Amino acid sequence: MERDVQLVRDLVAAAPGFEGLFHAHAFNEDGVLPHVFFWDVVQETVASFLGGGESDWRVTLQFLEEQLRLDLPEVSQVVSTSFLFNLPWPDQPGYGLVDHLGPAMSARFAAIRPSKPCFQVPG
Repeated sequence: MERDVQLVRDLVAAAPGFEGLFHAHAFNEDGVLPHVFFWDVVQETVASFLGGGESDWRVTLQFLEEQLRLDLPEVSQVVSTSFLFNLPWPDQPGYGLVDHLGPAMSARFAAIRPSKPCFQVPG
């Protein structure tokens, strides 16, 4: 089994609130597509942070922090591009979730979504 698919399975085992989402994806996609699945993980995690959802956002962040620290390329790519990059922006509800990222995820988040623009538009 590919490491990114195992990441999804391990997340569902660690955070059973994602089980229904997993089964819906597996049924609709004839298997789980990790990057697509993680779009919904972001939505569910933000909903949980805001007081709704079926998962515990703390468990999700802790699990992803531990996975990112393993420094496995496939896992890092999914966590970075399909979870961290899709977190709310400063003007969106749930942005406060960013303040609860662990050290590895905070560093990666800062690298892929710097707080200052990488370029300046000539004025």
